[in-house]
Amino acid sequence: MSRPHTHDHCWHEMRNRQSSIIAIAVILGLVFLTAQGWAARIKDIASVEGVRENQLIGYGLVVGLDRTGDSVVGGQFTAQAIISMLNRMGINLKVNPIQLLTRNTASVMVTAKLPPFARPGMRLDVQVSSMANAKSLKGGTLLLTPLKAPNQEVYAVAQGPISTAGFQAGESGTSVVKNHQAGGIIPGGAIVEKAVELNIEQWDSFSLALHHADFTTALRMAEVINTHLGQGVAQPISSGQVKVTVPESFRGKIVQLIAAVEGLDVDVDVSAKVVVNERTGTIVMGEHVRLSSMAISHGNLTIKIKTDFNVSQPNPFSSGGQTVVTPEVNTTIDEEPGRVIQVDQSVTLGDLVKALNAVGVTPRDLVAVLTAAQAAGALQAELEMI
Repeated sequence: MSRPHTHDHCWHEMRNRQSSIIAIAVILGLVFLTAQGWAARIKDIASVEGVRENQLIGYGLVVGLDRTGDSVVGGQFTAQAIISMLNRMGINLKVNPIQLLTRNTASVMVTAKLPPFARPGMRLDVQVSSMANAKSLKGGTLLLTPLKAPNQEVYAVAQGPISTAGFQAGESGTSVVKNHQAGGIIPGGAIVEKAVELNIEQWDSFSLALHHADFTTALRMAEVINTHLGQGVAQPISSGQVKVTVPESFRGKIVQLIAAVEGLDVDVDVSAKVVVNERTGTIVMGEHVRLSSMAISHGNLTIKIKTDFNVSQPNPFSSGGQTVVTPEVNTTIDEEPGRVIQVDQSVTLGDLVKALNAVGVTPRDLVAVLTAAQAAGALQAELEMI
C-alpha cells in the first residue's frame, strides 16, 4: 500500500488558498472601483473663480491666394485695408482701390484664446475666418495682425501660413470639395506680447465655481475639503460657489493648496432630467428619473399607398385608337393592436426602460410617451427638449 504524497497535497491546498485570496482581492478591488466611480475630482466639476481664458480678436489680411480671394463685389473694405497697409509702409498709390483686388487677397477675422497665466513669448493657436466672399484660404499667409481684448489693448500678434483641412478641385458642375475652405488655423501662429496680471500669492481666500450649480454637490464639496484641510476652511456660499479660506500652513503656498483641493473626490449629485432631441431621436435619462403609478398604451398605425400604372394600347395594324395610361391606386392600412401596461410607482431607470421597450416604442415615439407622462404628472423629472 503506497503512502499519500503529503507534499503534493499541501502544495495544491496552498495554490487553492492563494487563488481564493487573489479572487477576493479582485472582487474587493472591483467593489472599490465601483464605489469610486460615482465620485469626481473637484477640478473636473469646478474651477477657481478668476482663473479663466480671455478672448482675443483682430482684423487681418491673407495674401498669396491662387485667385480664390475677395472679388470686387463685396470686397470693397479689403481694398481699403490694402491701401491703409501700404500707406503705413510708406507706399502711396494714386489708383482706384478696386483695381487692387486681384483675387489674391482676402479679409479675415482672427481669433484666439489667451490662457490664464500666459507669459510674453508664449505661442497660441489662432483661428482665421473669411469676412467677404473669398472661396478658399488654402495656401495663403496671414500678415501681421494685432489681437486685442475687449478693453482694446493688444495682448498678442499673429502671423503665418494658414492650414486648411481639405481640398477643392475642378470647376462648377465637375468640382470636388472636401471640408470648409473659407477658414483655417495657424498652429502656434500668435505670440503673447502682454500678460494678464493675476497675483494669486496674495490671496487670503478663493472661490470654487461649480460648472453645474447644485446645493447638494456644493455642500459635499465643502465637507470633503474640511475633512482633509480642517474644519472651517471651506464654506458653501450658494449652489454654484464654495469659498475656501487659505489655512496658515498654506500661506504663500497658494499653488500647493489649489492643487491639493483639485485632487479631492466628491460625490456629484444631479437633478432628475430627461433630455430629448426630437430631430435625431436621441433620448438621455439620468439615474434619478422616476415614474408614478400609471398605465401606458401605444399602438402604431401604418398606411401604405402603392400606385401601379396600367397601359392600354390598340391592337397591331388597327385603324385609329390611342395608347392610354390608367393609374391604379392600392391603399393598405396596418394597425397594430394597442397594448396597455402598468408601471408601478418609484421604479428605477432600468425598470422604466424595460417597461417602455415592452410597449414596443421607437425613440421618436418615446418622445410622445414621455411628454404625455409629464403632462399627466407621472414623470418625476425635468423634461428638456433640445
